[in-house]
Amino acid sequence: MVETDAEQKNRETASWSMYQGLYRHLCGLGVDEWRTSFGEIESILGFELPASARLHRPWWANQSDGNGHSQALAWGVAGWETAEIDMEAETLTLRRKRTLDETWPVHDSGGWPDGLSLRREDMYDDRMYPASCS
Repeated sequence: MVETDAEQKNRETASWSMYQGLYRHLCGLGVDEWRTSFGEIESILGFELPASARLHRPWWANQSDGNGHSQALAWGVAGWETAEIDMEAETLTLRRKRTLDETWPVHDSGGWPDGLSLRREDMYDDRMYPASCS
């Protein structure tokens, strides 16, 4: 996969932002789902999460374009997204983002069926409309 300039810029930003510890941690995980607590994330970061992380669920929102909050950029660029957030228990689940091929796997449909043609003449000849329908 070829990385665009914007993707490269987002990766560089995530690698030096204040959430770089989370970015690096997620890049190193060998699982597809990580259930964690706000406290564990704070241990990884080395500082307390802002109060808004505990008060406002949107703080944990994913972003798709790289133009949002630095914490979402950190997990997004690392290939993760928030999936479940329990504000009362202060826990969350992050899941690896799925690629298009993982979401809709490519399957070999086999060969072109015998006798199937997309030629206009073949579509409107008597094979499609028997003489009794004329």
